[in-house]
Amino acid sequence: MIGAIDTSSPRGALAVRLGNTVLHRWPAEVKAIGVRGSVAHGDDTDSSDVNLVVVTYRPRTGPKPTLRKVDGIPVELEVLAAEEALVQARQLTPRWPLLADRFITTFPLHDPKACFKEQREAHQNLLGEARPAEFTSLARHNWAAANGARQRAIRLTQWYDTDAALVMITQARVHAALVTGFLTRTWFRNAADAVKRTGVAAADIQELGAILKYQADELAARGRPVDGTLGALFD
Repeated sequence: MIGAIDTSSPRGALAVRLGNTVLHRWPAEVKAIGVRGSVAHGDDTDSSDVNLVVVTYRPRTGPKPTLRKVDGIPVELEVLAAEEALVQARQLTPRWPLLADRFITTFPLHDPKACFKEQREAHQNLLGEARPAEFTSLARHNWAAANGARQRAIRLTQWYDTDAALVMITQARVHAALVTGFLTRTWFRNAADAVKRTGVAAADIQELGAILKYQADELAARGRPVDGTLGALFD
């Protein structure tokens, strides 16, 4: 994470302006304001957006979450109550490889009570205490989603619905990347980063089949086979 916001960047300058505006309008309701994504990493470009997170003392207070452009720059404003944000930091979900970065790398624009540090430490503790079986179970969940999307892509191709098939292939690639993320305990900046770093960005239907076969064998070796009896469904 960067040491300071680069206000010479239009995205950095806008993040600071947004944070100041939120704090001015909701001074008694806002506990912390931070920026995530490329601005927090210090590698934003002209095509980057601004991901601002506002943590409030109580639920349903402060600004409303929104997604729109400001001065030509895409802005995502996320609003969470402090307790809700901490609960999320302490959870492993099927999308963990795409969510972890928001807990690990949030640059505080306003955080007098070290709210984001608390979230980061809570998430790091979660990762340190999580059992391997938790990661492999979530990997298997994503494997099933990837396999299902690939099978739908095959059917859609047979029906000459190429556009819909491409959507399914994209979903299959993302879920296959998440499988790798769980098996290696690796998190990604976003879905594009995930498919690029795991080498599935250009995989076609046949290549995805080979990747999923390899992942299925790996999951079976780790005690989480992708197929089994009815009784095993609830293990």
